[in-house]
Amino acid sequence: MTEAKEQLAEKLKQLPHRPGVYLMKDERGKIIYVGKAVDLRQRVRSYFQAAHNLTPKVRVMVEKIRDFDYTVTDTEVEALILESNLIKEYRPRYNINLKDDKHYPYLRVTVQEEFPRIHVARRVEKDGARYFGPYPNAGAVKETIRLLHRLFPLRHCRGPIDAEKAKRPCLNRHIDRCLAPCAGSVSPAEYRCLVDEVLLFLEGKQDKLLRDLAQRMAEAAEKLDFEKAARLRDQYRAVEAIVEKQKIAVTAGGDRDIIALAAGEDGGCAQLFVVRSGKLTGREHFFLTNPTGEAGAELLTAFLHRYYTHAGEIPPEILLSEEAAEAELLAAWLSQKRGTKVRLHVPQRGAKKELVRLALDNAQLFLEQEVLRSRARDPQAALQALAEELALDAPPLRIEGYDISHFQGEGTVASMVVFEKGSARPADYRRFRIRGVDKPDDYAAMKEVISRRFARLQAARAAGELPETTEDPFLLVPDLILIDGGPGQLNAALQSLTEQGYAELPVLALSEGEELVHLPEQKHPLRLPRTSPALQLLQRIRDESHRFAVTQQRRQLSRRARGSLLLEVPGIGEKRRKALLKAFGSIKALREATVEELAAVEGMNQAAAASLYAYLQEYGAQE
Repeated sequence: MTEAKEQLAEKLKQLPHRPGVYLMKDERGKIIYVGKAVDLRQRVRSYFQAAHNLTPKVRVMVEKIRDFDYTVTDTEVEALILESNLIKEYRPRYNINLKDDKHYPYLRVTVQEEFPRIHVARRVEKDGARYFGPYPNAGAVKETIRLLHRLFPLRHCRGPIDAEKAKRPCLNRHIDRCLAPCAGSVSPAEYRCLVDEVLLFLEGKQDKLLRDLAQRMAEAAEKLDFEKAARLRDQYRAVEAIVEKQKIAVTAGGDRDIIALAAGEDGGCAQLFVVRSGKLTGREHFFLTNPTGEAGAELLTAFLHRYYTHAGEIPPEILLSEEAAEAELLAAWLSQKRGTKVRLHVPQRGAKKELVRLALDNAQLFLEQEVLRSRARDPQAALQALAEELALDAPPLRIEGYDISHFQGEGTVASMVVFEKGSARPADYRRFRIRGVDKPDDYAAMKEVISRRFARLQAARAAGELPETTEDPFLLVPDLILIDGGPGQLNAALQSLTEQGYAELPVLALSEGEELVHLPEQKHPLRLPRTSPALQLLQRIRDESHRFAVTQQRRQLSRRARGSLLLEVPGIGEKRRKALLKAFGSIKALREATVEELAAVEGMNQAAAASLYAYLQEYGAQE
């Protein structure tokens, strides 16, 4: 037994029979797993004394454990809270976790301020504000805020407002999107009524909100304040229209969350239905990691723990698709957070059972879609699929993509992008200015760029100067060439490859629109399914080559428009450009100058002058 194992064994003997949290560490001291236990001694020792009973993924984790720490607590609920905090802090590799949960946004209403506002927050703090969420879709949260500002004219500006120092109101006041508390146009009491309406809306209590609006509208009409009554009427109608869209009565009245979990081999999906006052007011889905292959009950427990640790609101009842592990402990913890009893329940019949079934169907559907997306994102799977579709001997580890771009026939450029092992390699990207084409001709431009790209490789091979290892992308032979275009562009590339002695290289063209794959000597193009990982990889490479070419072409046109044509010349930067224009006054005068006259300009040298002279003579640049 090694010294490390002896120390680990000795530490296991000293574990107490107490509730607490344990932290597993690897050989570098990095925390790879955080767990809680009713009895630390029994739980931690079980990892090392019953390895044959562990799942394969857990055994992989245990093999990496070289040390552990632990913290005892008075109760298991305290251990649960501490475990959650430590997982959030360390994000261990082998813990079940929400994917990217640190980015989930909240809606924050600053009710602690005299004139509250609503905005997006990234974490819940104990500052007296009201939080709603978290929500996995940040775009939906921002859209909700825009909707609320249309319905309820809360202030948009940040910071405190001093009612005694009235300011000039901003544009939002003039378009009725703010009551302008900064200008003293509204009292704190009246503004607070508006904030209460916002809270009712976010809590899903739209029926009560509509009753309050109707009552205030009638009171304003009785006082002959018809302008206020009309404003309340418009607000009432807007809220009513929104309520009609979501008026799905799902259960008897009351507030509850409905959570169903679909478990997969490497992860899971939790579907959340938010029910307030008996109506379905919101739905979200969350993906979870499952690095140790835990069962569905464990995944569900982990989700409840992670989600409600930072949730802005906990309802009195939570309906589940299956019994969660440690359900009593979770209920006690949730009750402690809420301040009143929280019930976890798995319905067996009736409307609640049907709603849980519907949530589970949604969770399974989202999980299936995520699995398909994950496979499509797997570079190795995409390369293997591409090799099978194209009948290649091996997966193409190095793929080069080419595209041509011009603006109304001017400023024609070409791009070469490189993907290695399914991932982009920007360091090997190259751009080409097309020199031998005087008019718009994508076929001739494609032939030129392929010829120029392989000419250097051919020369080095002929001279026997190919190094064993090189960082020069022009001295590497690609496994596959992708052309952006159709049969015409493909034939131009093939002709150029044949002339350079590389006719054996696999090459194809991908046409935009129908996404057809054109292959040499095949009359009919290949039509791959839209969900094919091979097609999706080709699309990424094609789109990247197009983006790279268009970026260069636009930059070139922009420089021409700004009189910055000189910046295209190697060795000419902004400082030398200014010095040249100051010395000669125009591009036309520069084109008429000799190399010696160009080199005599302050900051220039012979090499830069020679490059500039060749460029100006070749292109005949106009002032």
